[in-house]
Amino acid sequence: MSDWFADIHAKFVLDFIEGQRWMYIVDGLKITILVTLSALVLGLILGALVAVIRTTHDQLRDESKRGLKHILLNGADTLCRLYLTVIRGTPTLVQLLLMFFVFMPPSASKVSVAILTFGINSGAYVAEIFRAGIMAVDGGQMEAGRSLGLGYVDTMVEIIMPQAIKNCLPALVNEMITLFKETSICGYIGLNELTRGGDIIRGVTFDALLPLLVVALIYLALVMVLTWFMGIVERRLRESDIR
Repeated sequence: MSDWFADIHAKFVLDFIEGQRWMYIVDGLKITILVTLSALVLGLILGALVAVIRTTHDQLRDESKRGLKHILLNGADTLCRLYLTVIRGTPTLVQLLLMFFVFMPPSASKVSVAILTFGINSGAYVAEIFRAGIMAVDGGQMEAGRSLGLGYVDTMVEIIMPQAIKNCLPALVNEMITLFKETSICGYIGLNELTRGGDIIRGVTFDALLPLLVVALIYLALVMVLTWFMGIVERRLRESDIR
């Protein structure tokens, strides 16, 4: 047993202490968190916009389709459906490679490519989450807002969306967790995020166990923290409903 501990200690020193290789993990974690949070913000904005366009189109589709408003709304809804179909129907890795090698200029930073790719990808899933949350709000809420003199946009922003976000908050946290783990593919474009940091150590020391195990434990720990935070939010939301 003592020989086993001595071997693990020697590998730990080799993998993380010598040459300050632990900095690959720390720097990679910073990049992972930056990409995740930035892409999440972009995805929330894009997803909310797409969700509002689609629900508005669905609410007005039974009305007369004449007029410029309906033509523009139909066109926007078609673009949104195409966006959702393409993004949800193709692998994230393929989207990342296309963005890096085809659509973005060579001068673009790898971090910006990753943020844009994951933001666009996340926006497609967030859009459907928001749309489900909006549809779960009672239709009388919109009528009540309009009867109070609020316009459609004001009613959506001040009355419908807060309730929709409350309905779909657990799903949004799950999307954040998924996004956080999906950033592990950024190494394919040479971005030194958390997973690639562990892989760099493996390539230098030829030891795969400890570097990749540490990377997995970091992912697990952060996901557990997000899950714990989500549990607190859900309990407080239930308490507010009871009151």
